[in-house]
Amino acid sequence: LCPPAMSRRVVRQSKFRHVFGQPVKADQMYEDIRVSKVTCDSSFCAVNPKFVAIIVESGGGGAFIVLPLAKTGRVDKNHPLVTGHTAPVLDIDWCPHNDNVIASASEDTTVMVWQIPDYVPVRNITEPVVTLEGHSKRVSIISWHPTARNVLLSAGCDNLVILWNVGTGEMLLALDDMHTDLIYNVGWNRNGSLLVTTCKDKKVRVIDPRKQQIIAEKTKPHDGTRPIRAIFVADGKIFTTGFSKMSERQLGLWDLNNFEEPIALQEMDTSNGVLLPFYDADSSIVYLCGKGDSSIRYFEITDEAPYVHYLNTYSSKEPQRGMGFMPKRGLDVSKCEIARFFKLHERKCEPIVMTVPRKSDLFQDDLYPDTPGPEPALEADEWLSGKDAEPILISLRDGYVPVKNRELKVVKKNILDSKPPPGPRRSHSTCDSDFSQPALEEVLEEIRALKETVQAQEKRISDLENKLCQFTNGTD
Repeated sequence: LCPPAMSRRVVRQSKFRHVFGQPVKADQMYEDIRVSKVTCDSSFCAVNPKFVAIIVESGGGGAFIVLPLAKTGRVDKNHPLVTGHTAPVLDIDWCPHNDNVIASASEDTTVMVWQIPDYVPVRNITEPVVTLEGHSKRVSIISWHPTARNVLLSAGCDNLVILWNVGTGEMLLALDDMHTDLIYNVGWNRNGSLLVTTCKDKKVRVIDPRKQQIIAEKTKPHDGTRPIRAIFVADGKIFTTGFSKMSERQLGLWDLNNFEEPIALQEMDTSNGVLLPFYDADSSIVYLCGKGDSSIRYFEITDEAPYVHYLNTYSSKEPQRGMGFMPKRGLDVSKCEIARFFKLHERKCEPIVMTVPRKSDLFQDDLYPDTPGPEPALEADEWLSGKDAEPILISLRDGYVPVKNRELKVVKKNILDSKPPPGPRRSHSTCDSDFSQPALEEVLEEIRALKETVQAQEKRISDLENKLCQFTNGTD
């Protein structure tokens, strides 16, 4: 039932009033996955139009599994994993500009970036494209920049936020004196010019990362002691979830220009799970998924009081261990699907589809405004130098077809520099500093060809092994 504070008003007109959630049929779920048991308020799941990735239990290290979206049903217990971390994986995030690239953060203090092939590999993927080392304690948060190519953010238990250029494997910025305690979450605004963070010191901070400045700050947006979450919503407003003094769960909406008083503050219930907010900018709907809850509540954010309007609750019997949220371009527009969640149970992943009921089969323009596509609007160095750009939008009128696998090339900076960096910090690379671009391209091309040959041989060996097995089984 919706909380009483939300039901007193006259019924408001909204095209999202009748949005309803539905789990997919049993054969469309992903079964037999040992979801990680690590105690961490991460969502444990990341999805895009090609793949679903889930952090899993793994002996002696950290791993996650990547499944092509279409590969539903029971997952083979020998399905290859992505294993490279030496301690549990705590967070994963798909690159918004390349559906084959995913980053993982781990308790082993590193961040790794992986290239996932379109075919299912024969063996575990153990070699990341690049390993980013800069944190001194476990790294529990990662998030790609929404509009700049190859810019990745990581935040660790060392109270440090680092921005990386994945394309060169180097650290761009380190925000080190801003948080006095454990960072709970970090979120970008729509064009990636600002960050919002929440911290154990009970503060919400809005940060300009390039100026390395806190531009707004709110102490105790929620009075309770439990973790707070914050995300940017439309028009630069900030949406928070937290707890009251009486341990009731609350949601709040704040205006950056007047951070003192909330625009809206609502009590929800007395459950103790941290509410993970997922925001869809195209519909201005916030979905709240509590860890350990068995429901998803959703609210529409508008410019009229009470600003945060309760829409409905999707309820089920099983509690959720984590949740993945599909980007808009991965949805089925022919079925008026406006959101899809990937709910993690103990041993399976269950997609839940949110739909606006419509009678017409035609494309619904009002439900699907142009939405961010896979092309970045900026290069990493343009962004770093102070440029901002809105996401490059695409139309979903004819549905979205994922692009073919694009290789992430990491080129360590010093190879291309025409002069060595100043000071004693000379790179370990033996390359000549005047190594030319064409020569480099040639070497990279050769490496790629060798990789393909190795993969082909691996496949051949695997096929021969299988034949040998059949042959020996047949002669037993």
